[in-house]
Amino acid sequence: MKTIRLNGNKTAAASGPDRSFIASGLLLPAAHKASDLHLGATRISWGMTNRFSRTFSVFLAVVLGGAGGLRAAPLKVASLSTVLSDVARQVGGDKVQVDEIVRPGVDPHEFQPSPGDVERVAGADVVLVSGKGLEGYLAKLEEGGDAKKFVNVGDRVGTSLKLEDDGKTVDDPHWWHSVANVRRAVGVVRDAMIAADAADRDAFTANAAAYTGKLDALDKTIRLKVAGLPRDKRKLVTSHDAFQYFARDYGFKIYPIEGVSTAEEPSTRKVAELLSTIKKEKVKAVFFENTQNPKVISQITRETGAKVGGELYADGLGAADSDAATYEAMMLHNVNTLVNGLK
Repeated sequence: MKTIRLNGNKTAAASGPDRSFIASGLLLPAAHKASDLHLGATRISWGMTNRFSRTFSVFLAVVLGGAGGLRAAPLKVASLSTVLSDVARQVGGDKVQVDEIVRPGVDPHEFQPSPGDVERVAGADVVLVSGKGLEGYLAKLEEGGDAKKFVNVGDRVGTSLKLEDDGKTVDDPHWWHSVANVRRAVGVVRDAMIAADAADRDAFTANAAAYTGKLDALDKTIRLKVAGLPRDKRKLVTSHDAFQYFARDYGFKIYPIEGVSTAEEPSTRKVAELLSTIKKEKVKAVFFENTQNPKVISQITRETGAKVGGELYADGLGAADSDAATYEAMMLHNVNTLVNGLK
């Protein structure tokens, strides 16, 4: 299938003697010498001569005029992150078709792609990768594919925070808990879409600018909400170490039960140390995460007197019917839950 452009729009034509034109979803066959096209009661004839050019122009003006002319097929974007799926929809609008490989409610630390997922990624024009080591399965998806279509967004949003994980220093992969990082990610996604579909540059650029404005407003809202919480109460105990970027930007101290990955189980010693810290620091509330069992949290609250502050979204967005279905909604849910729980 060969891509051509008519009036600045993207369409496609099959190569070889039986090539066809695609316009507004209609397949228009072209014969060697002359052929007839039937569209309802309308019959149009052309040959591969000047008569074809004149007739085809009439067809576009009359038959497709009401449909707004030729339309490009949506850019196929596969996303390995629920946050990036939302960013892609915001930036791409109706010019893209977003395929969520990692869906809401799925723990990205535990996710492994199925054969069907591998096929869906192979069929995408752009693949958005969260990066910073989160997708340990990435090499499997890249095998035999076009490496250029994989866009490692996380590695382009700024300097990584570092964490200790099983005795090793690693990049913290939870970069999206910084609105500033997501703002940079918008630019990365915009540029990737333009590189894959330059004809829709203006739409991608305008959408990215509009969404960046929303993110700026979101950051201001979060800062206003956090300002109402005294600094000595900004102590966050949660299931695993996923909120360091949030803590850096908004002035919190983190006391994680587990390490960087949800696959880790806290040792008895670590739980005992955390219990002592919570009592010493007079932490008012502890929080569990949407992809985890809050069993250990319950143990901590029983033994320290701290209350359960509520559920946080640490590793991605919530389901479509939740109050964390978009990035903006997720961040507002988390900050409201934290501030209300720690007051």
